[in-house]
Amino acid sequence: MKAFILDRYGSKSTLRSGEMADPEVREDDVLVEVHAAGVNLLDSKLRKGEFKLILPYRVPFVLGHDVAGVVVRVGARVKHFKPGDEVYARPADYRIGTFAELIALQEKDVALKPKKLTMEEAASIPLVGLTAWQALVERGQLKEGQKVFIQAGSGGVGTFAIQLAKHLGATVATTTGTSNINLVRGLGADVIVDYKKDDFETQLSDYDLVLHSQDGKALDKSFRVLRVGGRLISISGPPDPEFAEEIGAPWFVKFVTRLLSFGVRRKAKRLNTTFSFLFMKANGDQLRQIAALIDAGHIRPVVDRVFPFQSTNEALAFVETGRAKGKVVIKVK
Repeated sequence: MKAFILDRYGSKSTLRSGEMADPEVREDDVLVEVHAAGVNLLDSKLRKGEFKLILPYRVPFVLGHDVAGVVVRVGARVKHFKPGDEVYARPADYRIGTFAELIALQEKDVALKPKKLTMEEAASIPLVGLTAWQALVERGQLKEGQKVFIQAGSGGVGTFAIQLAKHLGATVATTTGTSNINLVRGLGADVIVDYKKDDFETQLSDYDLVLHSQDGKALDKSFRVLRVGGRLISISGPPDPEFAEEIGAPWFVKFVTRLLSFGVRRKAKRLNTTFSFLFMKANGDQLRQIAALIDAGHIRPVVDRVFPFQSTNEALAFVETGRAKGKVVIKVK
């Protein structure tokens, strides 16, 4: 099969277009012909080697964490899918590789794609949808009437999380640039802070939940907009000991995460708030619930650009600019 392959880590490393063996299909696997693949900042960070401590992939390997496509073969123990099914998924860690013509996925990570969406739209959803779901629903337990601050509202996670939070009945605040104010307002944001003009720390207060996706400076400020007992969930770090425990990390990784997060955990405790780091996991059941919300019209995809398969490196470079509104997608087939 054709694929875009990472041969070595590094900020200047480009992906090589080449041939790879078709994936092995295990008993509980679904082999999917890739029609479209979402591109995420996570792919860029993996390429640079930023996650080698917690995700030590061995080169060469194929990047790509979002897929929409058609089932072409199933393993002997697969019960819920058959050839011809249109599906979407976020592959599990160590099973990634959607920048290719084929990918083998564990059945439990796969869901039928939303009927209303094209393949390109469906491929934009899994990683950001699961991130928002696991942050707001699973861990944040966001409820009707609560207030949530979602940073970077015009980004991939932000555009999805705003819509999900509004569906849950929350009041939503977000940050964005001047040119994207109408976009986030149209998604349901109630309070919009133009980061080019204002500081969210002076505009927001008494929030129940913060979904943090920015730098350390924004993290420090975010604690000050929370109410007593409020929660801060970070998808950009620092990783904490609970995360290291969850992934079964070796002792030295647990030690490093404890050191990295010591200051922020101490600050959270001092302010009587809670901090946790979220590294989203593959989950087919949650994708089924997300598909139902999309088909019911509660959430819509936001896709900035669709690149052809041969322009995979250009798609990754565009994501790295940080200017994309919503998601960037590669059309593979």
